[in-house]
Amino acid sequence: MEYKDLPSCPVETTFKLIGDKWKVLIIKELLVGTRRFGDLKKSVKGISQKVLTTNLRALEKDGILVRKVHKEVPPRVEYTLTDVGYSLMPVLNAMASWGTDYKEYLKLINKLNK
Repeated sequence: MEYKDLPSCPVETTFKLIGDKWKVLIIKELLVGTRRFGDLKKSVKGISQKVLTTNLRALEKDGILVRKVHKEVPPRVEYTLTDVGYSLMPVLNAMASWGTDYKEYLKLINKLNK
């Protein structure tokens, strides 16, 4: 992605890069370290092979992760976050914290409404 292609709003820029449900879940899995394609497929529940491939390619193109192909038989492909990818950790942590707080809020509201 080129600078000229990005929206002027920083929130919109972030959303454009990681606003897809699958991208966030892929990044979350890669925050713990390098993963192989099959491992990602298993750990990101409900994602199809095609959607995983498409999102991995987009994240690679945007500089969020790197793809390393090991010349073995069968080929081994690994995905690792770049420094830019790892810089998303506070964003995902904030999302996780907000999600936890919201679930607690709903639990409290449901309890009060009974």
